[in-house]
Formats: sequence, C-alpha cells, structure tokens
Amino acid sequence: MTDAALVAAAVAGDRDAAGTLVRRHYRDCWRFAFRMLGDPHDADDVVQDTFLRVSRALDRYREQDRFRAWLFHILTNACRTALLQRRRRARWFLSDGADVVAQYADPREPPDPDPAGELARMKALSAALQSAVLRLEAKQREAFLLKYGEGMEYGEMAIVTGAGVSALKMRVKRACEALRPLLGEVVRDD
Repeated sequence: MTDAALVAAAVAGDRDAAGTLVRRHYRDCWRFAFRMLGDPHDADDVVQDTFLRVSRALDRYREQDRFRAWLFHILTNACRTALLQRRRRARWFLSDGADVVAQYADPREPPDPDPAGELARMKALSAALQSAVLRLEAKQREAFLLKYGEGMEYGEMAIVTGAGVSALKMRVKRACEALRPLLGEVVRDD
C-alpha cells in the first residue's frame, strides 16, 4: 500500500493503517533525529512528538504523493525546537557515538582478516563522524543529514526545510568543507 492510501485509510479511522505508517517511517525518523540531536533519548522524544503531531494533522495532509517530505518537515521542526530548548537551558547532551556503527564499507578494500579489529575501527570512525556532525552549525547539519543521511533530493529537502534549493546546496557544501578537517585526522590515523 502506498503512503497516500495508508493516510486515507488512517483518516477514515483505520488504526492498522496509521500503525503501518509509523512502522514504515519510524527508523528513518529516529536516525535523522539522533544525528541532529546526538542523544538517543532526545531522539525518542522528538520522534514520538512528531508522530503525535502527524496523527493529529493527517486530515489536513494534502500532498498525497509526498508524505515522507511532509513527515520530515514536521520532524525537522521538532528537532529545531528541541535544539532551541536545549540552548535555552544551556545544557548540551553530546553522544559519544559509540553505539553508532558505520553501515558501508569500501568495496575496493580487501576484507579485514581481523573482524573484531575492523568492527572497532568502524565504530571509532562512526563515532568521529557523529561527533564531527554534531559540531556543525544546526542548519548545515540539517541539510547534510537530509542529503547524505536520508538520501533526499534538493527539491524534497526544500519542502522539508522551507529553504531554497540554492541555499540548501550551499549549506551542504559548507558542511562538507567543515567536516573535512574534523575527519581528516581520524582518516590519516588509520
């Protein structure tokens, strides 16, 4: 079933359809929220709040073939709100990223004969990436994660963020430029 059909069924009162929408998109939403906020508990709270808002607004949803963009628009706003609240409280919760494991290995490199060593290297690299991403300015982090973390096209990102395509391209470019020196030391150490 498409997202549009599930939305129509959920609006008609089908709880299973609403549950299917949540199950279909929860993992992507949580991953984005965790990468934006750097804390798994904050990510849980933001994603739950997002799906609560979505359930209340489903009857007002009109972009039938762009549900994911609409959902991520709500999620992005919830992440922005969480970041603002965090700043107001002057408390920063940074994740060490130890439980984030890189998902992709370089296919050109031969497999490591020491799988435990490879896993440790991947965890260290993943932790460094998460830490570096958290050091980006919020709008750059948001654009970088939507582009490379969620694989969105710039047009879809524009719907999510409300920013223009050219502004988003510049944010992604600046995020990549800021990440290079932060990650350069980690890559050279390997």
